[in-house]
Amino acid sequence: MTDLSISILPETPADDAAIERLVARTFGPGRYARTAFRLREGNPHRRDLSFTASIGTMLVGSVRLTPIFIGPAPALLLGPLTVEPPFRSHGIGRRLVERSLAAAKEAGAGLVLLVGDEPYYGRMGFRHVARGAVRLPGPVDPNRVLICPLDGRDVASVEGMVAPDRRAAVA
Repeated sequence: MTDLSISILPETPADDAAIERLVARTFGPGRYARTAFRLREGNPHRRDLSFTASIGTMLVGSVRLTPIFIGPAPALLLGPLTVEPPFRSHGIGRRLVERSLAAAKEAGAGLVLLVGDEPYYGRMGFRHVARGAVRLPGPVDPNRVLICPLDGRDVASVEGMVAPDRRAAVA
């Protein structure tokens, strides 16, 4: 499997069931206990900034961006990012993240936060945040709290408690 013909497309409501099955397979039931999941719970993701990867008609990957606040600053939470295990190591995850970051920047977003591995996400513009500067409402490894400043701001200037942006949920 060397040359995969991957389609990266905006997420649609028709993708929901396939995405949920993919996330369940790749993250398992433990996903419900993760702090990032708790931030997304009851907080609708931005479908216009979320994308799927398909090979033919088979969905093989997905990434979502969900509105949050970091202190008073509006931001987006990246995740879950997931790719079917047989299709990993082919650049699908990177392409999904890059597409979602480009859409977020075009939409005027300034910050994207995620909890993940800097060696992987650093290639896409994510940087470590100073320990304790950005606080999440649950346990996370502070070495995995990463920010991508889409607006060029210094990551050192980002600080505050992370909270869901529930405005979309009540609108």
